[in-house]
Amino acid sequence: MFEVDVDHQIKAVQRNIGTRTIDTGEAHVITISQSYDTDPADLWDAVTSIERIPRWFLPISGELKVGGSYQLEGQANGTILTCDPPKNFTATWEYGGNVSWIDVSISSDGPDRARLVLEHIAEVVDDAIWRQFGPGAVGMGWDSMLLGLAIHLSTGESIDPTDGQAVDRHRGRSSLPDALRRRVVHGERRVRGGSRGGACDGGSMHQGVPRRGIN
Repeated sequence: MFEVDVDHQIKAVQRNIGTRTIDTGEAHVITISQSYDTDPADLWDAVTSIERIPRWFLPISGELKVGGSYQLEGQANGTILTCDPPKNFTATWEYGGNVSWIDVSISSDGPDRARLVLEHIAEVVDDAIWRQFGPGAVGMGWDSMLLGLAIHLSTGESIDPTDGQAVDRHRGRSSLPDALRRRVVHGERRVRGGSRGGACDGGSMHQGVPRRGIN
C-alpha cells in the first residue's frame, strides 16, 4: 500500500452550490467538475458504458439508453431521460423515495484532456433537511466518485469502491494499492482502451431535466 495526496485531488475538483427554478418550483443545484488526462471519447465511454462504470463507481444493471432504467447496487436507480453522445446525458436519480435529477456533460479541456461536469438537481421540499445536511441533502459521495474515475482513467484498472473513502483524516491522505502509484501520483499515462461506442443511445425521451432558468 502507499499514500496518495488527497489534497491534490480536492484542489482538482471544482464545486458550486446554487439554485434553479424548475417547472415545479425552486431546486437546489450541486455542480461538481474535474478535468482528466484523457480525450472526450474515452471519458464519455467511461461514464456511459455499463461494462466500465463498475470499474470506478458501483455495479450497475439496466439499459443505458433513452427511456431505459438503471440500478446502482445498494444506491440510486432511475431513468435515462436524454442522451447526446458524446456530450451530455440526463437521468432521474431516485433514492429513499425521493426523485432528483443528474445532468452530465463532457467537453474538451485542451490537448488530450477532457472535463466532466455533473449537476445534481433536487427540488426544494424540506429546507430543514438542507439546513442540517447542506449539499449532502442531494446525495453524498460525488467526490469519491470523481476520485475513482481519476484512478480508473489513469490506470485502466478496476478499483474497490471503498478505496475512494479510505481517507486518513489526520494526514489528508488516502491509501491505494501499490500498483496504482506511478500512474496516479506521477501521472504516468496508460494506453487508452475500451469499447468506444454503443453506450447511451442518442435521443430524447421527453424534455429531460425540468428547468426554467438558473438563478
